[in-house]
Amino acid sequence: MPVTELTTTSAMPRSRVIGAYLEEARSECLRYMRAPSFMLPIMLFPGLFYLFFGVLMARTEGADAGRYLLASYGTFGVMSPGLFGFGVSLALERDGGLLTFKRALPMPPGAYLLGKMLMAMVAAGVVILLLLTMAVTLGHVALSPLQAGALLLTGMLGVLPFCALGMFVGTLIKGQGAPGMLQLVYMPMSIMSGLWFPLPMLPKFLQQIAPVWPSYHLDQLALAAVGMRQGMLLPHVLTLFGFAAGFLLLAARRLRRYG
Repeated sequence: MPVTELTTTSAMPRSRVIGAYLEEARSECLRYMRAPSFMLPIMLFPGLFYLFFGVLMARTEGADAGRYLLASYGTFGVMSPGLFGFGVSLALERDGGLLTFKRALPMPPGAYLLGKMLMAMVAAGVVILLLLTMAVTLGHVALSPLQAGALLLTGMLGVLPFCALGMFVGTLIKGQGAPGMLQLVYMPMSIMSGLWFPLPMLPKFLQQIAPVWPSYHLDQLALAAVGMRQGMLLPHVLTLFGFAAGFLLLAARRLRRYG
């Protein structure tokens, strides 16, 4: 039998490849739904911050403050599923040998990562929907359906650079140290990007380095989604794409070398 014919007949049918991707995504969703102690803090923590600061400040500072804080705390909330849902779980699975086991399975190599990314996007969507509900009902923030949809889409796609960053951190450290290390990334990045306080309130040198962080660029897109920013959005999109691609390549390189 010719080599080309042998390759064609032994290759997995496309329907089975698609089924493998879907099944891995479904299993990731089920796994995290069965571990609410891990996912609930990731999704509810930003809502509590927004309730204590965003809703109360919106009532005293006006409608613009409400929309501004919705975008900023939305960005803050979207970072969490990517960093912790991806980084911590990857580090724990490397320690436990699950990642090595999955490599030995007859499944597409990208199904594992795609399943985790889809789960992070779902979690990010839940975070944004929760904040939107609180903003409209408790904060009386006026948003059009188009603005709400744009913020939801921005959050679900904007989680991907933080998935890549979490993945990279997860390849560097052991599972037990992952939560603490990611906190050291999560909180300072949020503050220095102007998510907790507007950038003009921060020291000048922090204002100058804010564009270094991916959270700054996602926040600019979120502000534009709720009508709080005008101007070119493509540079922010390209920067986030570059962050995602760069950290993904670095993480994939480390996984190939060290598992």
